Amino acid sequence: MTTSLPAADRPTAADPSVAAKNLLDEVEAALLDRRELISDAQAYALADLAPVARNDDELLARMLDLAHRVRLAWCGDTVSLESILSTKTGGCPEDCAFCSQSSAFTTPVKPQPYLSRDEVVRAAADAQASGATEFCLVLAIKGPDDKAMAHILEAAAAIQDETELEVAVSAGLLTNEQARTIAAAGVVRYNHNLEAAESFFPTICTTHAWRERWDTCRSVKAAGMELCSGGILGLGETPRQRAELALSLRALEPTEVPVNFLNPRPGTPLQRAPLLTPREALHGVALFRLIVPFAMLRYAGGREVVLGDLQAAGILGGANGLIVGNYLTTLGRSTGEDLRMLRDLEVPVKALTGLL
Repeated sequence: MTTSLPAADRPTAADPSVAAKNLLDEVEAALLDRRELISDAQAYALADLAPVARNDDELLARMLDLAHRVRLAWCGDTVSLESILSTKTGGCPEDCAFCSQSSAFTTPVKPQPYLSRDEVVRAAADAQASGATEFCLVLAIKGPDDKAMAHILEAAAAIQDETELEVAVSAGLLTNEQARTIAAAGVVRYNHNLEAAESFFPTICTTHAWRERWDTCRSVKAAGMELCSGGILGLGETPRQRAELALSLRALEPTEVPVNFLNPRPGTPLQRAPLLTPREALHGVALFRLIVPFAMLRYAGGREVVLGDLQAAGILGGANGLIVGNYLTTLGRSTGEDLRMLRDLEVPVKALTGLL
């Protein structure tokens, strides 16, 4: 004879843990059994698990495990390393609330001239020696004028002549003609983050519209370049707005999705914003992987300060790319530390022969 649970102890459909388990079962069946994208409703339901995941170890672990298995099934087991270099720093006319390179704010970052050809080549060679397989030239501008375009084309040619690295560029808003010119120069990938959900974007930027970013991403794709587009978590958005951002990115079909975490910068409007908790950050990584299963999910800025010793959990929770070394205006950790982490995880690295 079996003893039934008291009515008050029986799980019901309204029990959050049961509902969460059912949701993850549905998502797993879609992504792994049927190999199809999840619905918008499922994406928002996953976002709604954020408060539960803050306190439920089992749920967060299940979500991270599912994200990892989805990454392996859709993208394979290798991890890509990328180095970035700011070749034109500071003095940007935009007022993005998180950015210390904006001329609208008083920050420690001062405008710097364009780096020379030799400086760019030296940085690219160092990145290659450290194991990076691609190199991204970043310019703090609204969009390239003639001088910026000439610099981009010269720097891209120099990197291709002197190293084996693939060249990526991030230089703000593009016209269709500029996108075609950059593509013709051998630039493989263009980075232009949507940064935040369309519904949240006016909160963090007033000098241009979210739709302008969207249009630039479309121009990049039309020119034949791979698109790298992601965003920043922890700007003050809701978990549902993270899902909204991920769904917008999915519609663009990017090759890469960088996931940054806000590291509040002195002098910016967000300088006193609270850091995401590690659990919120890991939930965000898994959320993006489950919504955008086909793209490289690249761990980017802020992971060191937000996740600390838990960075490995993101690699086992859906991420399959890293920006190594320093970022645009903040310090990262050493490439050696990241390589040791990947070696300890027994994760194969898409890197130069003999690196590991």
